[in-house]
Amino acid sequence: MASKLVPPHGSDELEILLLEGDEREAELNRAKGLKQVPLASRETGDLIMMGIGGFTPLRGFMGEQDWRGVCAEMKMPGYGGTFWPIPVTLSADRELADSISIGEEVALYSGEYGEIMATMRVEEKYTIDKQFECEHVYRTTDLEHPGVKMVMEQKEVNLGGPVKVLSEGPFPTEFAGIYQRPAESRAEFDRRGWKKVAALQLRNPMHRSHEYLAKIAVEVSDGIFIHQLVGKLKPGDIPADVRVKCINTLVDGYFVREKVHTGGYPLDMRYAGPREALLHAVFRQNFGCSHMIIGRDHAGVGDYYGPFDAQDIFDELPDGALVTQPLKIDWTFWCYKCNGMASMKTCPHDKDDRLFLSGTKLRKMLSEGEADKVPNEFSRPEVLGILTEYYESLEDKVEIKEHRASKGV
Repeated sequence: MASKLVPPHGSDELEILLLEGDEREAELNRAKGLKQVPLASRETGDLIMMGIGGFTPLRGFMGEQDWRGVCAEMKMPGYGGTFWPIPVTLSADRELADSISIGEEVALYSGEYGEIMATMRVEEKYTIDKQFECEHVYRTTDLEHPGVKMVMEQKEVNLGGPVKVLSEGPFPTEFAGIYQRPAESRAEFDRRGWKKVAALQLRNPMHRSHEYLAKIAVEVSDGIFIHQLVGKLKPGDIPADVRVKCINTLVDGYFVREKVHTGGYPLDMRYAGPREALLHAVFRQNFGCSHMIIGRDHAGVGDYYGPFDAQDIFDELPDGALVTQPLKIDWTFWCYKCNGMASMKTCPHDKDDRLFLSGTKLRKMLSEGEADKVPNEFSRPEVLGILTEYYESLEDKVEIKEHRASKGV
């Protein structure tokens, strides 16, 4: 039976760059004799996404023309002007870059995972204006912004060229049953006969507001894909394994299981707000989703973006830029007068009747042993139980000190 799902972004088929079996073994043996280029964490996540087809139609790290086009116009000239919102680049220090010839093949090495992740044919070497990238992508050059800091700490020279991916790192084993390739999520959606699939992006434990967003989406679609980030976050955020446990507990206890599918993906957060919301929609299209929930301050950090900038940016796209469409949902909260979850569009009551509790404030309360002060209307008791257990496990450890310092506690 033919698939009813949206096509991959900018292509009729997924661009899968991950080698397997004998082909992988042969390439890995060859890679051991190549010059090694070390990967930063963000670059490793991007590479794995290219490997599994999550970044279709990309065939490798961007050259200068595509880097500039993406920053300035969200278009890739090297891919016929295909829409893309955030650069996917690889950097190397100048000494190493100078030692690499154009056309030379190199091995991309992850020190974090202690393995060769890919081979790459270097077709371009170029330097970038990092301020230019930050102004366009992040709308700020403030080094306090974690995404800006990430860009500014990149090495001096960018290397562009096609890759052959050899590893998915620890994700298939560390997050077995959660981590998924786009081909796998698509196969599951097809098996269920889904056509209209909504994605919910999560980088935090799932609380009542997230649950409410998900259930709104279920009402207007065939099913929802709760897609959680299992790559790196900023210091003080809840670790991925704890989040996975919270989400699974909530789904099992409070959703119609046949209407929900869960998965994880290996990227690091960039905290690029509006631009990252677009990137989330792009790769959710590759995973088979026709819609993407965009709520308040999607992929934001601090006060760098307005609460609905990530919704508004979708209205600025030219027709045909993106198949996957936003499900724009207003600020959600518990209203004591409504006696239930509501949004600014549905609740007529005053702010004093509404329960707002930020993730930052919640983490602060939990890290200080004040779980009993968290209102039941904010989070299900099962989720709070898991989070309380996690924070209690940090007592007398270095992690709790680092967590509190990162939050100014």
